[in-house]
Amino acid sequence: MALRHLNLRDFVIVPTLDLALGRGFTALTGETGAGKSILIDALQLVLGGRGDALWVREGQPRCEIGAEFDLPEAARPWLAEHGFDTDSGALLLRRTIDAAGRSRAWINGSTATLAQLRELGEWLVDIHGQHAWQSLTRPAAVRELLDAYAGIDTKPLTAAWQVWRQADAALQTARAAQDSLTQERERLLWQIGELDKLAPGEGEWDDLNQHHARLSHAQALIDAAQTASAALEGDDGDGGALPALAQALDALEAQRGIEPEFAALVEVLEACVAQARDAAHSLHGYLRRADPDPEQLAKLDERMGQWVGLARRFRRPPDELHAVLAQWRAELTQLEAASDLAQLEAEARNAQQAYRSAAQTVSKQRRQAAPRLSQAVTAAMQELGMQGGHFEVALEPLAEPAQHGLETVQFLVAAHAGSVPRAIERVASGGELSRLALAIAVTTSELGSVGTLVFDEVDSGVGGAVAATVGRLLQRLGHDRQVLCVTHLPQVAACANEHLLVSKQAGTGAAPTSTVEPIQGESRTHEIARMLGGERISETTLAHALEMLAAPASSTPPQRTARKTRT
Repeated sequence: MALRHLNLRDFVIVPTLDLALGRGFTALTGETGAGKSILIDALQLVLGGRGDALWVREGQPRCEIGAEFDLPEAARPWLAEHGFDTDSGALLLRRTIDAAGRSRAWINGSTATLAQLRELGEWLVDIHGQHAWQSLTRPAAVRELLDAYAGIDTKPLTAAWQVWRQADAALQTARAAQDSLTQERERLLWQIGELDKLAPGEGEWDDLNQHHARLSHAQALIDAAQTASAALEGDDGDGGALPALAQALDALEAQRGIEPEFAALVEVLEACVAQARDAAHSLHGYLRRADPDPEQLAKLDERMGQWVGLARRFRRPPDELHAVLAQWRAELTQLEAASDLAQLEAEARNAQQAYRSAAQTVSKQRRQAAPRLSQAVTAAMQELGMQGGHFEVALEPLAEPAQHGLETVQFLVAAHAGSVPRAIERVASGGELSRLALAIAVTTSELGSVGTLVFDEVDSGVGGAVAATVGRLLQRLGHDRQVLCVTHLPQVAACANEHLLVSKQAGTGAAPTSTVEPIQGESRTHEIARMLGGERISETTLAHALEMLAAPASSTPPQRTARKTRT
């Protein structure tokens, strides 16, 4: 896995760049201010770093950054889960930032979020900056580095901590509120008891109103039914609508054989007679059942009075009393659960035990990994000119458990034989800090799974034979990984499999531009000589440069050669 191509358009002082990168160790060099770190900045942005309009080249509407990587197998499930293409075998990342600071991103041609770029970047690139040692003074960063070295998954520990905190907070809240909870429980019990006496049914209020209306108007309803029945049937069968309709039907029926138009009218009258007879029959049935019932009406009045009285007492509409009773019962259930201190205490105790079990597992893994990391970094220190120096990963128990576990992690270092290990921030020498950061970076990077390692002037404060050792360490890393290093040391650059030269040109009446090109042969010799002796290159520095380039052992040759920049 490696970075194949990096493409820039109108990025800071780079008008256009199309750079193919090889495997192995690649050094980026150039004069101060040439923009050696621009490529690193671009790489960080295309991997989801914070964007800003300042990245856009002056006078241009937007900048664009593109990067092509080999597709890591470990990232395939993630890409598929998020709907990104995995068929090409490559991973294409693209990001634009316009002059207003607005940003857009794509993964394999599909739009993506910056969070997705950052998440994907964890499989692709590991960047070590020139001030990497500063993170070694931060407890969280130190702990995370040890956990990553040990392969510890701290998510279960974090989850257990949160469950414990929530359970303990619920317990403490319940303890503090016992008096008020008791009062609230008594209030709910009284209110529920009052409504239970009524036992309001769902929809009962509407049924009561409808039934009460019928009973209270019983005589008027009977009178209306009798009047309608008389109108249909008349008195003794005469004078009503039904006899008249029957007479009309008989008259037309007798003559429809002569007048065809009567046939349709006969059908209409037959339907009217049938419907009128049905209505009269229904009215007879109603009148047989209908009877004023003062006793039942009184019972309804009493029950409706109870509904209205409770509705006024609790300031709720009568038709809501059934729902109010269900709500109060639910609140009482919750309140009783919150008041159950024994249950809450058991839940908090179980959550604490689960956290401690997870924390003890993490502590055991840290104790096992700490000496391995100590030995590995100590060995790297010997190679970096800190002979006799000793690195130690110290684990100190915490007075109280924390989200990250039961101990703090601290890096201690003794820069020389016989000196007492001290906290890293108390190591005075800047060169020692840089070398120590490099030793840790090399040690931890060798165990990583990302395909590309980037070192941005981590060799600051290093020189002489130690610088050559740094170069050989990076070259050794390049045997199995792609390594990019921005450096100002000729000893480091001479060890590289590929060498990229960053140059800045001051345009006439225009903003300066930066170019990047691969150099070999005489061009590379001159660049190493410049790094050795400054602007004036003598025969002596050229000879020294040739000697440096011939000294490193040949490493695995890159599988692709860098392509020249187009500007």
